[in-house]
Amino acid sequence: MKCRHCHAELSLPFIDLATAPPSNAYLHADQLNAPEKWYPLRVFTCTQCWLVQTDDYAHHADLFSSEYAYFSSFSSSWLAHSQRYVRDMVQRFALDRSAHVIEVAANDGYLLQYVRDAGIPCLGIEPTASTAKAAREKGIEIVEEFFGVALAERLVAAGKGADLTAANNVLAHVPNINDFLAGFATVLKPEGVATFEFPHLLRLVSECQFDTIYHEHFSYLSLTSVCRMFEANGLGVFDVEQLETHGGSLRVFAQRCDTGNRAVEAAVSRVLEAERAAGVATSAYYAGFQQRADDVRDGLMSFLIEARRAGKRTGAYGAAAKGNTLLNYAGVRAGLLPWVVDRNPAKQGLFMPGSRIPIVDEAHLKRERPDYVLILPWNLKSEVMEQLAYIRKWDGKFVIAVPKLELI
Repeated sequence: MKCRHCHAELSLPFIDLATAPPSNAYLHADQLNAPEKWYPLRVFTCTQCWLVQTDDYAHHADLFSSEYAYFSSFSSSWLAHSQRYVRDMVQRFALDRSAHVIEVAANDGYLLQYVRDAGIPCLGIEPTASTAKAAREKGIEIVEEFFGVALAERLVAAGKGADLTAANNVLAHVPNINDFLAGFATVLKPEGVATFEFPHLLRLVSECQFDTIYHEHFSYLSLTSVCRMFEANGLGVFDVEQLETHGGSLRVFAQRCDTGNRAVEAAVSRVLEAERAAGVATSAYYAGFQQRADDVRDGLMSFLIEARRAGKRTGAYGAAAKGNTLLNYAGVRAGLLPWVVDRNPAKQGLFMPGSRIPIVDEAHLKRERPDYVLILPWNLKSEVMEQLAYIRKWDGKFVIAVPKLELI
């Protein structure tokens, strides 16, 4: 296998999570008697550009199908984050009705609704039919395609270049990362700004967030690798912010190398130095991650088995992709975890891929009154615990499995 950015041979393994179905390939009841497609889930590190990446077996069109069931608007904390982003970008870059904002991976319009409400013309790029439909229902113009240079050139030719582009939690999802990044250098106006948010590799490693690894995430990103990839594709990083979203993320600000004139902020060198000190650009940094993930896996299975033996009942909350990685790697099935609650009606009545655990509504949790609720999207722990605080009335406890088993 060759690096998807610099095409060097990949020889440094990071983690092997055996095999799993795509994490968002939720099952209908009539599919339970049919086989599922399982793919190897192995990750390597490029020792030339230090991009961490999956060994690819599944095509991206199979991973982001018309029934893609991740809708961003079901997280109140993510909506608040997006609203703050729009407010801050409007203020920082003096955006007004004469500007044009493009969001790549617009999902269900969770962010562009705030751009629209500010009176700023905007356009969303969203290739999955289910979420694109939801965005259009909010009155947002959507182009239902995958983004790259070809689409960017068509937009510019149509007079739809961007003063600001937003790309939240999509850079990791792109198989052809060079074409994707070059698309931003193409679609930006000469003084335009591109922002990207993605989980930070430094936090993934330090907190053993291995459950954020799944087939839909082709890459795992450090600022070290991002700066190299951006520069090779006509973009220059001029600022970076560290965020707590998704377990610890970076928001990177970039401009066109040929026309951008914004000064590079000190935050860029600070983050790069933190990565250098941690050893991101050394092979030793990636050793030992497999064993730490195995310890998390074993801890969860031991807890579920002991809870069952003690006559305790356990349910889960959040039919999230990261939860599917964790459950499938640990080998958890409905005998140990009989149901998962999710607020998204599009997931209710379906079954988790691989584990085939049924997805139910919150009323089910209230009826069952479990002793333990395993929070699968641990990055939303505070939001979920506030929402489900009523389980304390029957002495229920919350459980977190990553980075280590914790009862709350």
